[in-house]
Amino acid sequence: MSPVTPPPDAEERRRRKVVITYPNGTLPPPDLAMLADVRRGATLVGETIVAPREGGAFDVPRGHFFRIVSVEGPQVGDLNLFNAANLQERFFSGKTRAIHATHVSTGDRLWSTLPYLRPMATITEDTLGWYGWDEDGGGIHDVIGTRCDPYTTKLLSGATFHHNCHSNLSRALAAARGMPVREAELLVHDVMNVFMCTGFTLDTHQYFMKASPVRPGDYIEFFADIDLLGVLSACPGGDCGADQYGEPARCYPLKVEVWRPDAAFLAAYQPPPVSSYDRTHGLG
Repeated sequence: MSPVTPPPDAEERRRRKVVITYPNGTLPPPDLAMLADVRRGATLVGETIVAPREGGAFDVPRGHFFRIVSVEGPQVGDLNLFNAANLQERFFSGKTRAIHATHVSTGDRLWSTLPYLRPMATITEDTLGWYGWDEDGGGIHDVIGTRCDPYTTKLLSGATFHHNCHSNLSRALAAARGMPVREAELLVHDVMNVFMCTGFTLDTHQYFMKASPVRPGDYIEFFADIDLLGVLSACPGGDCGADQYGEPARCYPLKVEVWRPDAAFLAAYQPPPVSSYDRTHGLG
């Protein structure tokens, strides 16, 4: 195939100004000060330990907080979120990325799929918020990676591996809702990569991962805007600092804590409504 010759105005075309798709300030920000005040009076009501290279599920009632904690060593996790009463409404990583950024932190929200499109969870604390962007263009907590899965592993390496994040999430969801694993697999979706350090290479713009800076005691905390079913996989890549097709990584468990605010707040709290777009006209 012959190389493509740039047109005479190639540089002029490249210099066109950037247009942010969803400008900051379009949506009202969450009231983090209010949420911090509510959180101070919250009580720990549940804990789930997700074993290394496995998945686990947990329920978070609306108005509660949940915290994902590093407990023994550097470990990343793949997170799926569902409306606990309607599994068709689930986390929409692509729209979250478009509204916020490729990586999310305190003050960002995790949005749900169409046609619902509303906040499912709001990030209220992040002990890795100091990391920012490193010299490679890497950041923490991405919403760009899909999740490791057996199909891609088979395609690229010919290997068969059953404890990837896709399979872990599928098994955990199936166990939590009493459904066949193959049915649950169809509901598993692109993830938030908790604690993972990722980006795109500056030269070829390929997706990369590098060793996570997470250490025991680090955590990220969320406010549950709606009733949630969370499913978390403790990634078989450990801290994701090694070749994913090389020697098995050292892996550690992750802990999920659920915290309940006082009764007065819960009695008054109202979840965000689903999108007000009138589908009867636009999709009729």
